[in-house]
Amino acid sequence: MTKLFADSKFLLQQTASLLIYQSVLQNPVGEAYLNLLNNLYTFSSEVNLNRPTSITCLQAYSKWFNTLALVNLSWRDYLVQQILLDDNPFSKQVQTRSLDEISPSLIEAAKHDLTILQRIYQCRTEQIVKSVQKASQYHDTIIAWQQEVASLSFFDDHENWSETLKELAIYYRKHGTGIFARYRALTWQDKQLQGIPCPDPISLDEIVGYEDQKATLVKNTEFLLDGYAALNVLLYGSRGSGKSSLVKALLSKYSDRGLRLIEVTKSQLQHLPQIVSQIRDIPQKFIIFVDDLSFEEDDDAFKALKVVLEGNVTAKATNTVVYATSNRRHLIREFFDDRPRPQDSDEIHNWDTVQEKLSFSDRFGLTLTFEPANQDTYLQIVHHLAQKAKIAIAKQELEFRAKQWATRHNGRSGRTARQFINYLQAEVMSNK
Repeated sequence: MTKLFADSKFLLQQTASLLIYQSVLQNPVGEAYLNLLNNLYTFSSEVNLNRPTSITCLQAYSKWFNTLALVNLSWRDYLVQQILLDDNPFSKQVQTRSLDEISPSLIEAAKHDLTILQRIYQCRTEQIVKSVQKASQYHDTIIAWQQEVASLSFFDDHENWSETLKELAIYYRKHGTGIFARYRALTWQDKQLQGIPCPDPISLDEIVGYEDQKATLVKNTEFLLDGYAALNVLLYGSRGSGKSSLVKALLSKYSDRGLRLIEVTKSQLQHLPQIVSQIRDIPQKFIIFVDDLSFEEDDDAFKALKVVLEGNVTAKATNTVVYATSNRRHLIREFFDDRPRPQDSDEIHNWDTVQEKLSFSDRFGLTLTFEPANQDTYLQIVHHLAQKAKIAIAKQELEFRAKQWATRHNGRSGRTARQFINYLQAEVMSNK
């Protein structure tokens, strides 16, 4: 048991000495790995009278196998993935500073930890299985978790991982760390940001019929990504015209340039200042997306959004814009009773209150208007979507059925066109 004892003790000592990359192993897979090492170490120690049984070692290995199977990655790939996602002092600072500007102690700590993680990486699953087999004296075959290992160039190109700091810095600057590296789209739940695992995959080329609006929104988003002053945008127009889809499609095009989207519901707008404070120092660029926006009088959400749009004593976040959609040009509901009459004497400057309500949408730097689709625009969208879906149908028949669909369902719009094409595609496939 001497070598088994020495190997497991050495690896436990190495993991315990991690300085800034500890959270690489603070997850179900990493914790199962450490538990397995601990079982092998204590079982092989002859001086430990309370050492685990061989059954406990097998159970610890089974748990580790199960956690790897759940993530469906090799142990090596999982370890590298956690390094690339890790949110630690080095990975945070290197996104906004050069390596020369970072504390030498932090640089040395990063090199130290990467050397340790490389040793763990080099300990193959087959070696661990042999150790479990030896410790448990189990005579049947113990299956090793095997998955094809992906190639990661900047690790493969260096014999020592401590020499990869420059490449790691480039990676962290491009992709971010933590939740902002793991997810492109996020939402606000339970007073914290949470990732959206499967955001809408719609792309910009799927949206047709509103080319000027699309070009303007794309240009403004590129200003944001390039570090210039971008404007908050209100997308106003008829239902089903593709306003929300256009915003979500920006993520597919620009996520690899550091764009992230945070979806916020109207009921969560009061938390906007808190959200912005969490992301203002993050190097990625953020679209705060508010769908179907409108307010009642004296709405707290109105006041919170106003602060984010205009700022207060705290400077506006330069890495964040608000893109909101609405079916209403004037976002705050106004009633005829709101308008001043000669007999009104409660408020001296009543017209000022009315103008405050009507001018709220002007606080968005850009207002993009989406007119209802006429028949030509509707059919243009239908033909475009049919072509992308590779539906082979005569033009005359396609247009006839599309017009019938619009009449019987929700009228002419981009949403109606997509619903029609989805139905037609399923119909064609089912008849094959």
